[in-house]
Amino acid sequence: MNDNMIIETQYFGSIQYFVALAQHHTATIELMENWQKISFRNRTVIAGSNGLITLTIPILNGREQKGLIKDIKINYSEHWQKMHWKTITSCYGKSPFFEFYKDKLYAILVEKQFIYLVDLNQQLLQWALQQLKLKTIVVTSESFIKDYHSTVNDYRNKWMPKNFQNQKSLIGYTQVFQHKIGFQHNLSILDILFCEGPAASQIINSISI
Repeated sequence: MNDNMIIETQYFGSIQYFVALAQHHTATIELMENWQKISFRNRTVIAGSNGLITLTIPILNGREQKGLIKDIKINYSEHWQKMHWKTITSCYGKSPFFEFYKDKLYAILVEKQFIYLVDLNQQLLQWALQQLKLKTIVVTSESFIKDYHSTVNDYRNKWMPKNFQNQKSLIGYTQVFQHKIGFQHNLSILDILFCEGPAASQIINSISI
């Protein structure tokens, strides 16, 4: 296990995001960077019967948003929480472990309304770490550092919507719609949790980035 890493906040981070977390003693979540468009900071990708589905959290001021990621506020006028939950249920309602996780996840994602995007992401991150039994210590950045010392692995923007499936990993498990759309690499951590349950931890820990 390596010592330290830095990575951006993500909405239900991808599987490889959590593989990286599993390989480090301490992970710093970047909160002092400027907001960046078209990233996983406010979106995640799951698999449906017809292909990949992107779930996006709307933010206040939308495309015109500027400022630090820690100050980005969620827009609740679009009732996105129920839409996301409906889509998640449609995609994973028949998966082996959906019933096992749904209640606590629903309580975080739908019943609460976090003002700031990073607060929701942090709550979901801690939930996922607990399910995966990962002991990684998660801290947040207090200032922006462009170039970290070589002792810190910098994963910021390593996985983006434009390239998140480019790196094929050795992770393999049975997905809900694999028989229709083939195996989909590096989806949201939700995919492997709903499909593999507690075994997801062993899978995550068995490979390297």
